[in-house]
Amino acid sequence: MRPDPAHHKDSNYRTARPRRPLRVAAISPSRLLRAGQNGYCRRCGNRIDIYQRADQQPIALHPAELAARHIPAPCRWHLSGGTAHPHGDGSAWCRIPHQAICPHPASPPQAGPYLEDLRRQLALRTRRLIDTGAFTPAPPTPPRPAAPTPHHIRPAVQLLLNRYLAESPIQDIRCVAQTRQRHRCPHTVLDPRFPAGQWTLLPTGPQRGQLTLPAQLMAVYDLGHLPYAEQLRWRTQRCPAHAATPGAADLALTGWQVFDPLLHAAHIHTRLPHPPTRRHDKA
Repeated sequence: MRPDPAHHKDSNYRTARPRRPLRVAAISPSRLLRAGQNGYCRRCGNRIDIYQRADQQPIALHPAELAARHIPAPCRWHLSGGTAHPHGDGSAWCRIPHQAICPHPASPPQAGPYLEDLRRQLALRTRRLIDTGAFTPAPPTPPRPAAPTPHHIRPAVQLLLNRYLAESPIQDIRCVAQTRQRHRCPHTVLDPRFPAGQWTLLPTGPQRGQLTLPAQLMAVYDLGHLPYAEQLRWRTQRCPAHAATPGAADLALTGWQVFDPLLHAAHIHTRLPHPPTRRHDKA
């Protein structure tokens, strides 16, 4: 006789429900899954929730909602459609950045007894984690001077009529989609089977509201000549296989930053990257 799957061997009912696959709502403005976006602060070991801001950048928030009347206005955040916004939404509750109450000595203390009390509670938990061996703070590392290199570690990329700063070299930009095994896709966005961009020298150009900068040319990986679908694939940071699957969710945030010639002056290069030299056999 085949056993009933709803019972254990001791005839007791099962209390655990079967796991359901995670899906992204069709009306969600972000394709980022909440699974895998909860982590722990590397400086204090306390739990954090990572959300995406309106400018496509990540922010670590305290996992609990707090009464808005105890939180200063600059520290209030609220969530809307999975996106974090830096102000209150008019309700009695709000979220705060983890940095505001992180007990790490390098974090600046926040004014107010309520936030200081939360910071002391997290400091006690950090001490408890260290004493039990569950958390080991990373030793402070002295800053290393940036060594000049002919390769552009964080290149500027031109696509969709905008200029962005990549988080890694062009050949290392990784797909952010989730695989069927619920892991991040290991493939890169750059694919030799598809047309690639070209390095060119373009003027730096000021941003809106900035003063006119001196005329200067910078190396830019230009994707503007590619079709719109191909530029959109780069902007969403997906490999060709996941770009053809619009229902696939993202397991990580894209690494693009809107390029600012003043903030990102260290990443401005005036020379194009040289292609690798090839050795020819002597006749």
